[in-house]
Amino acid sequence: MNKALDEVRAEETRRMQREGRVPVLKKSRWLLLKRSENLGDEQHFRLRDLLRYNLKTVRAYLLKEAFQQLWDYNSPAWAGKFLDEWCRQTMRSRIEPMKKIARSLRQHRELILNYFRAQKLISSGVVEGLNNKAKVTMRKSYGFRPYRVLELALYHSLGKLPELESAHDFF
Repeated sequence: MNKALDEVRAEETRRMQREGRVPVLKKSRWLLLKRSENLGDEQHFRLRDLLRYNLKTVRAYLLKEAFQQLWDYNSPAWAGKFLDEWCRQTMRSRIEPMKKIARSLRQHRELILNYFRAQKLISSGVVEGLNNKAKVTMRKSYGFRPYRVLELALYHSLGKLPELESAHDFF
């Protein structure tokens, strides 16, 4: 969502420069991408001033911030209603990068709601950790020609298999 917001901001900044208007979005990238609770006092004032403008970037920022309310729900039914309403508002916003996110969320609606059905207990952190470990192992084994050597390295690093004493130490 931050990528879509940044895309909207950059396009609107270029459009304003072409039209010769005052570049109010200049140096506002990180101001808009940071979560509001992580902003400093001066940044809060700048953001408040920026939110007074009727710009696509401001509307995209407000959509991004509104979406964060989804994670406060506990019931899959209420989370689904919120998600549907947020997607409907976003599709009517005429902000194409945000509409792309809304279409993606609609396609993955049931998978997103599974998080709430599991009562927020299951995280994909373990899978992400295994993927990262596999990538690191593949990067370390760069240069080994046979695929079988890479396969063995992955088995040993991901499966914590014991290595033979006569085997070559990969790492």
